[in-house]
Amino acid sequence: MSPTDTLQATIDDLSAQGIHSILTQFCDLHGVAKGKLVPLDDLREWVEVGAGFAGPSIWGTGLGRFGARSEYYGRVQPETLRPLPWLPGVAHAVCDGYAAGEPLATCSRQLLQHQLARLTARGWILWVGIEPEFFLLRQDENGHWQGADAQDGLDKPSYDLKAIHRNHGFLDDMRQTLTALGFRLQQMDHEDARGQYEINYRYHCALEAADHYMLFKMAAHAVAQKHGAVFSCMPKPFAAMPGSGLHFHMSITDAQGRAVFQDTSDALQLSPTAYGFVAGLLQHADALSALCAPTVNSYKRLACSDSASGTTWSPVWKAFGDNNRTCLVRSVAGRIEWRLPDPSCNVYAAIAATLAAGLDGIDQRMTAPAPCAEDLYERFASGQAMPARLPRDLGAALDALAADTVLMNAVGRDFCQQFLAIKRQEWSSFSQSVSDWELSRYVDLY
Repeated sequence: MSPTDTLQATIDDLSAQGIHSILTQFCDLHGVAKGKLVPLDDLREWVEVGAGFAGPSIWGTGLGRFGARSEYYGRVQPETLRPLPWLPGVAHAVCDGYAAGEPLATCSRQLLQHQLARLTARGWILWVGIEPEFFLLRQDENGHWQGADAQDGLDKPSYDLKAIHRNHGFLDDMRQTLTALGFRLQQMDHEDARGQYEINYRYHCALEAADHYMLFKMAAHAVAQKHGAVFSCMPKPFAAMPGSGLHFHMSITDAQGRAVFQDTSDALQLSPTAYGFVAGLLQHADALSALCAPTVNSYKRLACSDSASGTTWSPVWKAFGDNNRTCLVRSVAGRIEWRLPDPSCNVYAAIAATLAAGLDGIDQRMTAPAPCAEDLYERFASGQAMPARLPRDLGAALDALAADTVLMNAVGRDFCQQFLAIKRQEWSSFSQSVSDWELSRYVDLY
């Protein structure tokens, strides 16, 4: 069947399901979903040319206000087409960014594809399991944000079944929506902060994993709104409670399906390749912080702060260990859990940068430090010497990224330069703002 016939068959199939429009979706530099509705009947144009957008209206494209390279074209990837349960008559499609007929260097999805091509050349496939943590919030009559469930008040609310019962409407709606979208669900639970939940689903190859996470967020926003709540990817909305992470469980297989990271003869079941990958992550961790934890608020999560629950899982120190959740890298039965990312990241850029760092560790034969076999928070409380810690704020993380030319070049200099320019404006704006904490502490002190 020719490509034209295949597209027509897709149109006919979707039309028979009552689909009349396509939501052509891409994400901006911040990782926020953007797009527009276009007619299904013109699918061939959306695939071959793309849906058009004003380039400068999108964060981080680097496109000008005039000329052939002022237009951003989102080219539909036909294999991603699927009906959206919350928008009757509409199918969702993921797009790659183009300008003047060429792939756009600042398109984060294509950034990830470039890194994956490096793996393909080695005969390898990257698999990523993403763990979405999030808050369900609402505003009170005074405009203050709080958990959407007013009865969710336990100091240690992890796995609270009463909260599951009260919020079963939202959770079951998410179950039905995600199942209809093709997700293979694994578990839903209440996390360690009030109003915080986690929904886990099966891992995928890296590009599909990133696409699924973007679709997950779109679904969660829609379902939460239906239930009178706000789905929030803010890393740490409440100072006295734990924040949300977006942990990446990563493994690589070769062309025969063998696990590249696994060696059952090793004490941690990790291969020399896996140890090199871990070493690369730790070597580039400061720069990776900018892309994996890209907001001012991210560093409120990445702090040695007390929690009402008495527990924090924040990966503050650059260390790794076997099933050690106090480390930045946790190994689990021959796979690697990268605990740095949070849900405010651009998931494509975060996975791309993580992979680039890991490959640098492999290629440069870097040596991982000895695995950590202790609770780093207990060690910190006892006053002992600690491993080096991550940047304390966004400004320091951005400086680390700018200084890490190896990672910048590997990820993509065009994207990184746009990222640094936009995020430095964000950091400058925050640094010049005056908070309620400052007013409360200083306004009449002197």
